[in-house]
Amino acid sequence: MLFRLGARVYGIELEQVCEIIPFRNATRLPGAPPYVCGLINLRGSIVTIIDLGSRLDGGAAARSTGSVILVERGSRVVGLAVDEALEVQELPADALEAAPADEAMGGVVRAVGRLGELVVILLDAAEIVRQVLL
Repeated sequence: MLFRLGARVYGIELEQVCEIIPFRNATRLPGAPPYVCGLINLRGSIVTIIDLGSRLDGGAAARSTGSVILVERGSRVVGLAVDEALEVQELPADALEAAPADEAMGGVVRAVGRLGELVVILLDAAEIVRQVLL
């Protein structure tokens, strides 16, 4: 699943994606890190929304026109706020390179790949969610 944050294109494994919804305002949690937008009620379930742009490089996702990619970790569903959900695209194994040291992004980059001229940063959504839920 490809999505855009600012000028960069990122991807996560499609198996981790439950659903994509339009961005909606979240109830902020006192004391939460700046990249946690807050909580939303989604059909009776409470979902934590993470501003992925803020979490990765400090640039907040588009709050009025963006999307939320819902990912599942165990029994929890967490929303990743992004600027734009793009498309489902397969990245062949030979198009992927091992991720460079990514301590700046907190160890969530799995690989860097190419789709033609497009550079895609493949993220580990499960690790992002694990870090937030700690």
